[in-house]
Amino acid sequence: MRGGVFMADRPSQKALADFISEAQEIVEVLDRGLARLEDTCRDGEADLEAVNAVFRAAHSLKGLSAMFGVERMTTLAHALEDRLDDVRMGRRTLDAATVGVLAAAPALFERIVAEEASQKAAATIEEVGELAAKLRGSGGAAAVADPTTEFALDAAVRAVLTEYEEHRLRANLMKGVHLYRVRLSFDLATFDTGLDELKKRLKAAGEVISTLPSSEVGDPNAISFDVLLGSAEPLERIRDAAGSSALVEEIPRRQASGAGATPVAPPAPVAPAGAKPDAALGATPMDASEAVQVAPPRAPPVAPGPVSAPPATSGPPPGAPPAAADDATLRSISQAVRVDIHKLDRLMNLVGELVLVKTSLLGIAERLRSGDESTTLGLELHRECRSLERKLNELQGGILEVRMVPLGQIFDKLSRMVRKLARSLGKQVELEVQGSEVELDKLIVENLSDPLMHLIRNALDHAIEPPDLRLRAGKSPVGKITLSASQMGSHVLVSVADDGAGIDEKLIREAAVQHFFSSAEAVAQLSRRDALNLIFLPGFSTAKQVTAISGRGVGLDVVKNNIASVSGIIDLHTEPGKGTRFEITLPVTLAIIRALAVSAAGRTYALPLNSVLEIVTVEPSELRTIELRDVISLRGSTLPLMRLGRFFGSGASPPPGPLFVVVVGLAQERLGVAVDGLLGQQDVVVKPLGSALVGVRGISGVTDLGNRRTILVLDVGAIVEEVLHGEGLAEVTHQSEPGM
Repeated sequence: MRGGVFMADRPSQKALADFISEAQEIVEVLDRGLARLEDTCRDGEADLEAVNAVFRAAHSLKGLSAMFGVERMTTLAHALEDRLDDVRMGRRTLDAATVGVLAAAPALFERIVAEEASQKAAATIEEVGELAAKLRGSGGAAAVADPTTEFALDAAVRAVLTEYEEHRLRANLMKGVHLYRVRLSFDLATFDTGLDELKKRLKAAGEVISTLPSSEVGDPNAISFDVLLGSAEPLERIRDAAGSSALVEEIPRRQASGAGATPVAPPAPVAPAGAKPDAALGATPMDASEAVQVAPPRAPPVAPGPVSAPPATSGPPPGAPPAAADDATLRSISQAVRVDIHKLDRLMNLVGELVLVKTSLLGIAERLRSGDESTTLGLELHRECRSLERKLNELQGGILEVRMVPLGQIFDKLSRMVRKLARSLGKQVELEVQGSEVELDKLIVENLSDPLMHLIRNALDHAIEPPDLRLRAGKSPVGKITLSASQMGSHVLVSVADDGAGIDEKLIREAAVQHFFSSAEAVAQLSRRDALNLIFLPGFSTAKQVTAISGRGVGLDVVKNNIASVSGIIDLHTEPGKGTRFEITLPVTLAIIRALAVSAAGRTYALPLNSVLEIVTVEPSELRTIELRDVISLRGSTLPLMRLGRFFGSGASPPPGPLFVVVVGLAQERLGVAVDGLLGQQDVVVKPLGSALVGVRGISGVTDLGNRRTILVLDVGAIVEEVLHGEGLAEVTHQSEPGM
């Protein structure tokens, strides 16, 4: 399949049915979200959680309709998405008129879906154009004047602010507050604690909008920061809050003299006693030669980082509650599974045989009740119980087989998407599909569809270079994306690979320092794998601009979360100039699994056996500590060790004597889980956690051991990810909140 030479595809009836089902679900989500948005809108201030939820629904509908070629739905969804983006970023107010324009969209979407389902003529084209025009500016609330243009704020400063920081800057200035810059130098050894103390003091006087490292060259053992502060307090109050060592100045408003407006000369900053001269604090505050030039130039798009989410898109701002997780895109709303009639016949035969076993057991129970003490009664009971066990195992296998669907169902959808996007981008792309016959539980397949879509869209938009660039690099003008699946025991490995530009590790590290305001030292200490995994963080992006394909912020953080929700793990391999490969390791099913029951700190847990590699006994004297982490030596290799009780916050001391260490593994990752006892193996049926417990780290569900005792089922993928990689990433991102 090569971009630019594809024939137009007419969707099959099955593909059309899939589109109708999924589009209907998303439109319902959109309608509910807009109703909630209307309820929470007060005085032009929008509920950010509600706006983000509706924004993601519009984005999902845009991607779905574009993939299936429903152009009028794509146009309308894109216009709706743009208007919602203006609202959430503060560029437009959310008044009653705007809500009215937004609320007209779901009804029109429903009519489009109905036309597609009945395959009638597109009678809604004109209405779509009218509503799209209103959404893009000719209806509803007028665009809000940008208050930042009234201040002598250098454009270079704006260039390094995140979207959320721009939003908070605009919101502060619209309230009529003063805008201050506070500069203070800190010793390199203690700058983090000193900066935290400064921000705490300033927060009492206003809102800390942004913190930028300064470019001033001074003491090599010190580092300076510029803090952008919005406050209604006078200048002297801010100086008192900042302390005598800080340099404080107010950023003035420009003179209202038309196009040639010039900034009002700022008051000369008062240098504190003993402070070093600061040549950078010249006549114009926030001069382009100052802190803003510390950040390196924005990196060109690398594959596939740019698809990752801008901060306000992949989730609500820090401190806000998480948005509702019902913003599916390619997931089918249909819960039906197409089943071969022969499989159903086999299940019916098994049920009939179980009825016979039940009759035999009832006869034995009746004989016991009547006082029969025959010596053969125990043997008969044992024989029937073994027969019951065999039949139940067969029934379990049959039910699992019914739940399984081939990955080709979503691979086919992705093939159509590649053809359409390749044409629209003017790129030549060949998609190679392998392992379409590999089967997974339908639940897992549904949760896998969105991650695969995002990864392939990302590869098309940013990884695969245009033909002329590929030729200059000595590559074939036709880019290649490989989508493959293979069975690995009780797991399935799904891979998305491309031969594009790859990801430059150096650019990722630079972006971490620039966008997350983390110290260069902390970023430099990350391993290559941890540095590359920064692209999975919400808010991490190297995209220079928003496109119709990606850059809206529904990206790699969502990919990782969706995979983790089905106890999977994603790994990244890349080489600049040669390509990138994402490997996703997933369990075959989450419904009925074989589990190892273990005890830790007085509690019992179920550990899926499909992730258990071996069990070893370790003496306490064999434990070692490397970089504050317990490790053991296993056949000459160092194995990280995690105490299960301590992971879940128990302060109980482990029992004396040897430790039982369960060695678990996913993909290439290995971890030793220390437990107090091993309680045996058995089949368990995993039930989902209640809504109040969704998202609890390390837990995938609950089960009943058969003695009416409910225990927790461990999520091995989440535990491995947090123990092996969570600490390093947390150190890098602990200062990533806006205003921090």
